[in-house]
Amino acid sequence: MERGRGRWVSSVSRGMLPLLGMHTMIEYSRLERKPPVTAALLAANTIIYLRPTFLHPILPTINQVRFNTHLILKYKDLRRFSLSAFYHSDEPHLVDNMLSLLGKGIQLETSMGSAEFALTVATLVAISQGVKILLAKSLLLLFDYERPYYQEYSVGFSGVLFAMKVILNAQSDDYTDVHGLLVPTHYAAWAELILIQMFVPGVSFLGHIGGILAGLLFLRLKASYSGANPLRTIVRGFSHALNWPLRFVKWVLGSQPRIGGRGTVGRTDDGPSLSSFSSVDEVQDLSLDELRRRRIQRFGR
Repeated sequence: MERGRGRWVSSVSRGMLPLLGMHTMIEYSRLERKPPVTAALLAANTIIYLRPTFLHPILPTINQVRFNTHLILKYKDLRRFSLSAFYHSDEPHLVDNMLSLLGKGIQLETSMGSAEFALTVATLVAISQGVKILLAKSLLLLFDYERPYYQEYSVGFSGVLFAMKVILNAQSDDYTDVHGLLVPTHYAAWAELILIQMFVPGVSFLGHIGGILAGLLFLRLKASYSGANPLRTIVRGFSHALNWPLRFVKWVLGSQPRIGGRGTVGRTDDGPSLSSFSSVDEVQDLSLDELRRRRIQRFGR
């Protein structure tokens, strides 16, 4: 996640996007099942960065959606809150995040399923952005850190990527290499946070640590629910409520006696029914009194 204070303008492609496209196609060609949500996220982030002409009327500029705690709280700006994660400052920023999303997204979507993964991404975006606001406001109130964090502008998907890393590594007891350092895998996100903050200029510390805390909070929420995703329970309940009228109509129609089609109607064991006659001729051979007697015997009237 990149931060800054000046005017942000997406740069012209330096040739890295075609490499990203080739790498994505190679990775997907190896998979028997192609994860659609990961592909959609890759496409959405890339299209937003490229800003095709036909999307100009509906797509906000990067300056309109940069994450800023002060502006979000002052103006209740949900557009900055929700869309800033899908914007990137330049091509290296985009490509680096999308390569990370490609690997993590394929792993999580393959293990969770597409619907579950989509809900997970939505949850992580909301939690990570909320944690950033909470941290920035707390630093302002406790330490008067206004310029470094409360007034900071940032964009990028890396907060969500840090949360994904936490989820992927939560149950691992192995060790992993983080830029030359061998650390326990479940601490890899923290090691990467420190190294990036030390050696990469212009990154958002709150964005990255907010992602890590979002991943930890998500795991805690997930453990407290019987379902796989806390948001899934809400979505299922909403879907259940929307389908109630349709289920009621089906129940009403299904409870009516069958009056058409093939088969018997009101068949009992008290005697033969009209449908048990072998042919129409047999019915015609019966006298009117015999037909009346059999009908009374069948229906009890």
